[in-house]
Amino acid sequence: MKKATSLLIALLLMLASFTAGVQYERGDVNQDGQVSISDVTALIDYLLTGTWGDEPVTPPDEHEWVDLGLPSGTLWATMNVGANSPEECGDYFSWGELETKDYYDWETYKWCNGTDRSITKYCTVDTYGTVDNKDYLDPEDDAAYMIWGQNWCLPSRIQVEELINNCTWTWTSVNGVNGQLVTGPNGNTMFLPVTGTRYHDSTYTTKWGFYWSRTLAAGNPDVVFTLDFSSSGPDLDFVSRSNGEPIRPVRIRLE
Repeated sequence: MKKATSLLIALLLMLASFTAGVQYERGDVNQDGQVSISDVTALIDYLLTGTWGDEPVTPPDEHEWVDLGLPSGTLWATMNVGANSPEECGDYFSWGELETKDYYDWETYKWCNGTDRSITKYCTVDTYGTVDNKDYLDPEDDAAYMIWGQNWCLPSRIQVEELINNCTWTWTSVNGVNGQLVTGPNGNTMFLPVTGTRYHDSTYTTKWGFYWSRTLAAGNPDVVFTLDFSSSGPDLDFVSRSNGEPIRPVRIRLE
């Protein structure tokens, strides 16, 4: 019943969006001159297939990115998921989760049964839980992909290492927020604010920046590789996946 209601709401919203500002009878979404069941069918096809007629429909991407001139061509977002400006921390997520929460610990973590030795997904060692040998996030568990859309994902460990090794990192402040100005080989820049890490209901190590990668530390599947930095510079580290950290997405190249 809930799915049917959600579908009906989506159809009504789309009816409004497809007819707003267009000189056709209200509800005539396929613009054939009449309102009929074919208009509803067209919307259902759009929801199920992502196509309108014979053409794929790509939602507009409103998120900005910067080309730093990295060897791989990776394009980094200019701000964090949930942020409205580059200096905002944005939202904090446990690794592999899609929503923020008030309390970050293993007992509230989605992919376990309450402890770091009862992991139910993304596990490579049997003493930590049920082994599936997944060592990087599936798209459906990637908050960047699911919240920002198919053009985005969390960076891999390799992309984080590339950012660290190929860019100049300068400790600075933007609108009163400390962080690192990252300058790429081509001179373009992006700002990463300090964030701290969320544990239980508090934020700790608030003079540091912590950012998730999508890569699990395979030998220790209770932790994930992260981009960490302080005023001393950046490092590749790892943090308990039940902690809460921000996400700076990278753009997926659709070629």
